[in-house]
Amino acid sequence: MSRQEVAEAVNAYLWDTYGTRTSLNANHVGKLERGKHRWPKPATREAFRAVLKASRDADLGFYTTRGQRHTDDDLRRMPPGQALGAGNDHSDESLTGVEITDTGDMNRRELLRLLSLTGALLAAPVPGSQLDWARIESSRDGTKPLDPATLDEYEALNARLWAAFGAAESKMAVSPLVNGQLSTLTANLRRSHTTLVHRRLCGITADLLQLAGEIAFDANAYSEAAHCYTLAATAAREAAAYDLWACAMIRHAFISVYERDFRHATPMLEVAVGLAYNGDSALSTRHWAHTVRAQTLAGLGDLGGCRRALDQAEEVNRLPGRIHNGGWLRFDGSRLAEERGACYVELGRPDLAEPVLAGALSQKLSMRRRGTVLADLAMVGVQRSDVHQIVLYGSAVLDTARQSGSGVVGAKLHRLQHHLQPFLADSHVQHLNNQINALTGAAD
Repeated sequence: MSRQEVAEAVNAYLWDTYGTRTSLNANHVGKLERGKHRWPKPATREAFRAVLKASRDADLGFYTTRGQRHTDDDLRRMPPGQALGAGNDHSDESLTGVEITDTGDMNRRELLRLLSLTGALLAAPVPGSQLDWARIESSRDGTKPLDPATLDEYEALNARLWAAFGAAESKMAVSPLVNGQLSTLTANLRRSHTTLVHRRLCGITADLLQLAGEIAFDANAYSEAAHCYTLAATAAREAAAYDLWACAMIRHAFISVYERDFRHATPMLEVAVGLAYNGDSALSTRHWAHTVRAQTLAGLGDLGGCRRALDQAEEVNRLPGRIHNGGWLRFDGSRLAEERGACYVELGRPDLAEPVLAGALSQKLSMRRRGTVLADLAMVGVQRSDVHQIVLYGSAVLDTARQSGSGVVGAKLHRLQHHLQPFLADSHVQHLNNQINALTGAAD
């Protein structure tokens, strides 16, 4: 069978078995063959096994990321204080920074962007302090004892990396810098420290692992992202940092939300909400958890529950002072309009979604956020059978995907494409569909 024939057979199996309409093509099969994607969703793996007459996923080369040893249930059962690092049998294997965030070769444009970003990163001032690069470098091999001042420098560098991630159009540009910092932290985790230093080092590691996961998630490397978030939860638990722990669980759950596996996301979010209520009440952690819960409830078709969760999230606007740290916790309520709009789109309520999304689009948004809002407005056009709106906003999403290279925007665009079939008689929709296919082919 050719790649396209395999793809069509898988699409047919999913339709006949589950009533799920998919549009896998030869490009998707090629990515699986090359190992670019290694762990499709359960139903897709089942379809490939049936089509190719394989008894096990391993027979087809499907596998999860090496070193992901703990399930979410394992994480919840492990008590705070269980050692991560020297006392963990798998620490040498699982905390390998290069493997975690290296999701593909960078082309020349990305290299130039990286060099520009690195120069800006090293020159940018940090409010209230300057990084002590000599101190950071002296501890890279893990032989020099850690002191509070060195840990302060690690935290400051993490904060700077989060800022660079937020500013970068291509999130992968930050990956080599994160790899270097993660390797330094890993070297130090393998050594013995006092309890206080060990816990603080685990907290710093949990912070950086969440950033590594965000980079992988933006590149659509969901297995690697899940691995990062699992390790981040382990490290945060060891640090007894409940808000940090909760955020790792929220990010892990969001992968299931993004893959539309809403029932699997629910228990993780319930745990995250509980952890957040044990954390710092001045922070917005619990409100973020309620926002992602709203998306899960929308996916399950629960309009009332979704609205209640969004209303709980809106209470973030009553919190005084600084409610987030701009790094592993960045939720400040500014995204609530776009989140609410996305929930209404998921619920099939374009009448509720469009005014909320239009309001969100009028705000100052990052390129990635703007792309997701535009994609939701295009979906409103699909739900209203408004070809003009589909083409208008779909073309804008396409432009954003080209400029940013964001896997998140690309995934939203691909999901929109799944709904274009009924409108392909229109030449403008045909052109949009062809342009999406061309972009997908270029990405290969």
